[in-house]
Amino acid sequence: GKPLTYDKNFKGPIKDRSCTDIICCLLFLIFIVGLVVVAFFAFKYGDPRLLVYPVNSNNEICGYGNQLGKPYLLFFDLVACGRMGMGVFVTGCPTPQICVAACPTENKVIVSLTDTVNDLKYCKDDFDAASSSKTVENILKDEDCAAYWFKSQPLINRCVPSFLIDVLEKGKNLATEISNSNANATDANGNPYNSAVMEGGLSVYGTFLKAKEYGEKIIEDVVTAWWMILIGLILAMIFALIWIIIMRWIAGFMVWFTILAFISLFGFSTGWTLYQYYQLKDTDQSFHIQFSVIQMTMSKPKLFLAFGIISGIILLIAVLILLFLCSRIRIAVSLIKEGSRAVGTMMFTLICPIFPFFLQIVVIGFWLTVAVFLASTGRNQSFEFNNSSNYKYPNGTYDYDKIKGATSQFFGQACDNTSLSASEFCSFLKNQEENFVLYSQIFNLFMMFWLVNFVVALGQMTLAGAFASYYWAFEKPKDIPAFPILSSLWRCFRYHLGSLAFGALIIAIVQMIRLLLEYVDAKLKGKENPVAKFFVKCLKCCFWCLEKFLKFLNKNAYILIAAHGKNFCTSAKNAFMLIMRNIVRVVVIDKVTDFLLLISKLVVVAFAAASSYFFFDGRIEFLASFTPSLNFYVVPIVLVTLGSYVIASCFFSVYEMAVDTLFLCFLEDLERNDGSAEKPYFMSKDLRKILGKKNVISPSDKKEF
Repeated sequence: GKPLTYDKNFKGPIKDRSCTDIICCLLFLIFIVGLVVVAFFAFKYGDPRLLVYPVNSNNEICGYGNQLGKPYLLFFDLVACGRMGMGVFVTGCPTPQICVAACPTENKVIVSLTDTVNDLKYCKDDFDAASSSKTVENILKDEDCAAYWFKSQPLINRCVPSFLIDVLEKGKNLATEISNSNANATDANGNPYNSAVMEGGLSVYGTFLKAKEYGEKIIEDVVTAWWMILIGLILAMIFALIWIIIMRWIAGFMVWFTILAFISLFGFSTGWTLYQYYQLKDTDQSFHIQFSVIQMTMSKPKLFLAFGIISGIILLIAVLILLFLCSRIRIAVSLIKEGSRAVGTMMFTLICPIFPFFLQIVVIGFWLTVAVFLASTGRNQSFEFNNSSNYKYPNGTYDYDKIKGATSQFFGQACDNTSLSASEFCSFLKNQEENFVLYSQIFNLFMMFWLVNFVVALGQMTLAGAFASYYWAFEKPKDIPAFPILSSLWRCFRYHLGSLAFGALIIAIVQMIRLLLEYVDAKLKGKENPVAKFFVKCLKCCFWCLEKFLKFLNKNAYILIAAHGKNFCTSAKNAFMLIMRNIVRVVVIDKVTDFLLLISKLVVVAFAAASSYFFFDGRIEFLASFTPSLNFYVVPIVLVTLGSYVIASCFFSVYEMAVDTLFLCFLEDLERNDGSAEKPYFMSKDLRKILGKKNVISPSDKKEF
């Protein structure tokens, strides 16, 4: 593209601008309305208790409604449950289930020849054994009552045999406990209730119990040490702030020290390995390498020669890069220092990431809430059509085309299961609702991606506007406008919601495609189709790269939108062209910045982790009296470490945005201006000195132009 030309009216972020990407803004609002509709449906018909509390065979929640006072679930045929293994909580247990006030306190197997209906203690709610004309044998055959039960204890509100609890909590032998319980029960097909049947299902409960135990101890530790964790996070925040401020003095040292250390390391490596080769070249020394399936013998002189050549090549490349890119590295260091000055001048920029961070938490929390409510819709719903004869053929069978056209009429109504046709009819309605829930979950997930990326874009553009105001101020900080952050945020909401939504939409679509590819990849695991697997892996790699590139391009587009007020496509094109005209500088500044930010994050996290470790381990003597007694002292250390990483990421994301914005403004400054009285440079003295450029007028002689 052509270099930018001088614009006498441009004096920083343009105030007189118009709304951009209005169509995308309207589309965004329409999708938000759609999300509200989905959320309304989920909150109205969903019941998260269905995902937590047990539900009987009539889809009633135990302990609520008609089952008030009956909080526990009893399974008629535990053999059938045991055969489900780990899948019992996913697919459900294929046996009648009833809510009971208390779990059984004895072992009992009903024998049809000797037991009477009075011995049938656990029956379906709509069945009265005493008044029934059925024999005990037929009652058990029809599964109207439980054929056996065991002395049980409630676990996750389910009645679980006591001997299984003993196995889990006391480590007893499963087969021995079943044998000692005299629980010689079989299912309707004669399958015995033994250790082999229950092994899989038992592991589910075992995992739950262990997780519950550890969870309680972890929560106890967090409650005990919460104020110490908070102090640790505050100290990490203060340390990160101090580190950003001193970056203007140590950035250059860190970069040049690392480069020189790298060259010195490989210089020493090259010299030492070649010296070893010179000492051993006339010998036949070797060493033997042996693994389980690999054995090899290698010559020591040749090995040292190979390492010497490799080290020498790396050293040569590093020296050439240093020679050719020295000035660009100096520019990168100067921009990083300038970024530190910008952040120090506008300290409120450091709190900017807090609001997008909490907004992202709100968006993700809303998505999870809607997803949970959607997942629970229909689980206790069955259906019936009023005037169902309107939806039947003359022969009495249902006209499914008419039913499908009236889908919205049956949500939440009761179903009459008195006939086969009605049963099929209800199944049809159930499938219709499940499809609706599936599509709603997909839409809800997509909106989560879109909204999260929108929030990220809003934070980036707000910071970009503030830092652009800093760069294009001729005299700093005198010419920086008042309240640059609030002014930038106002411009985002007033003019550029459509552009933010446009950029976020592109990223959200790519993320949905990547998620779909992950799903396909998971489905292909264990399948003998290497071509399909390879193709999916390639697609995953391509879309990962595409997402990274689009995020990079979007961020630079937001910087130009914040400065010039043009639409997303125009700004993205201009940013891309500007970057391509300065691609070497872009690569250098990007890598140098990434390196410094990585080191900075590691320093902050290491400081927080080390400090918390020495404190909670009682190694700081004058603070030993404050060290609490914990179950796992590693818990607060992990929380402080993770929290400090989040804090460091938030703070240094501001720093990174400052450097990126100043860099793009710097490239514009070079193309638009030439240092004359009419077109003076806005860059700092350090940058002008590195580039060998200067302004004809000094800031003190500045005139309005």
